[in-house]
Amino acid sequence: MNTEFSEQKYGETGVKTSFEQMANGEQKYKMISEDGSYYCRTVASSQRAWQNSHVHIHLTEFYVVQCGWIAYASYGDDQVLSIQVMREGEHIIVQPGIHHNIYMSVHSAIHTIKHGTNISNDWTASPELDKLTQSLTEKELLQKYD
Repeated sequence: MNTEFSEQKYGETGVKTSFEQMANGEQKYKMISEDGSYYCRTVASSQRAWQNSHVHIHLTEFYVVQCGWIAYASYGDDQVLSIQVMREGEHIIVQPGIHHNIYMSVHSAIHTIKHGTNISNDWTASPELDKLTQSLTEKELLQKYD
């Protein structure tokens, strides 16, 4: 649940800016276009945490690690769990239909770009992937997937 939200409406450029303080302490700085394309800088707090697993049907996401490290977890139609630890400067492209989740280490920062056909809200929770990731600890991630 978001604890704080501020927003600037679409201006002449067709771009809206917003800031969200997430319940897990993350800060999200967003620029969202009327066509649904999206840029977000996410900065983790002093809490390490998984985000919420989700899937997009029409959008492609591009994640790049600015600083610190993250773990990227995913599975597709094959339902095979894949996890990789990503460090500063590394990136990944998430195609539509791939269930995914991000673990943010302390004070890490990432950039996310979403693009494609955005029909209303193209974000669907993935409780199946949450069940596989939420219990994984930072120690397990670094020992097994780094």
